[in-house]
Amino acid sequence: MTIIRAEAFLVDLEPEVVRTDAIQAFVKQETIFVEITCDDGTTGLGYSYTIGTGGRAVLAMLREDLLPHLTGCNSRHIESIWNQLFWSTHGTAVGAITSLALAAIDTALWDIRCQRAGNPLWIEAGGHRDRVPLYDTEGGWLQLTTEELVAGARASVERGWPGIKVKVGKSNAHEDLERLSAVRETIGPATHLMVDANQSMTAAEARRRAHLFADLDLFWFEEPLPAEDISGHRLLQADTSIPVAVGESIYAVSHFREYLASGACGIIQVDVARIGGITPWLKTAHLAEAFNVMVAPHFLMELHVSLAAAIPNALYVEHIPQLRSLTHSEITIEHGLALAPTTPGLGIDWDREAIDNAIVQ
Repeated sequence: MTIIRAEAFLVDLEPEVVRTDAIQAFVKQETIFVEITCDDGTTGLGYSYTIGTGGRAVLAMLREDLLPHLTGCNSRHIESIWNQLFWSTHGTAVGAITSLALAAIDTALWDIRCQRAGNPLWIEAGGHRDRVPLYDTEGGWLQLTTEELVAGARASVERGWPGIKVKVGKSNAHEDLERLSAVRETIGPATHLMVDANQSMTAAEARRRAHLFADLDLFWFEEPLPAEDISGHRLLQADTSIPVAVGESIYAVSHFREYLASGACGIIQVDVARIGGITPWLKTAHLAEAFNVMVAPHFLMELHVSLAAAIPNALYVEHIPQLRSLTHSEITIEHGLALAPTTPGLGIDWDREAIDNAIVQ
């Protein structure tokens, strides 16, 4: 069970469709992999990602500062390894680069743990249920016309998905309202409608738009403000009945604690890569449970379906396909529910030949 080798490499993935939100366009996903090998022959493959930039910095931190510490460690000591690595690079913590690097290592260790136990991740991490509701983001990007949004929403409803998400942040607030109203009319009252502003608004503008959207029965208002503006989120949540969703741009459990303790959000969207791995993801999810708050993780559906199935307070898994070129199969969907994989390990059916052929660094 002793680690004898740890390697890191990077793959660039192009988005499957054009994706634009209120602050950026998605040019590529820099996917950082870590492979850990133990003396009993067990190997674990973990990963992390960035959107467009920073992946090379994560890769350099792994190779120079983190992976050399792994040789000789007991792979079962996941908490110990995570903490030792965190404190060894504390000059750059808490922050995106360190958390993303730690996540690639931590997910590889959990892959090994689950394989040894002979369990899928959703069982090993808690085992609450074997399926989780799914919502669609892919048909709601900001560059799409109203007609395209309506067509995408109709297709999601026909597939039986219980929720869809539409990007907001048009310069004219009434254009957002017009687009959302058309979608709501199409999907009816039974389908959940979420909106995502991608941190693009001031506190005053977010409050104005929340009031403008009040009659649409929105299921949540995601990332209305910059993630560091906890007080602005608190004032917004106090001013609207729409649950405020935050978390994809939060990189520490302690920062989630501040949001939850101050009542600055109604839903958390912790991202396993950006929080630093499965170990802190589970701590964050259980912290939210203590505050009676639901979890709807951001992106990485291939991994989050298992983690959401592991906990009792999971609300949704977000459907954004991105790994299809690197896997043999996709997540299984039945009647609007994402089914947790049953194979031992992380449950991602990697195509190693495709990965090896796509390595750029």
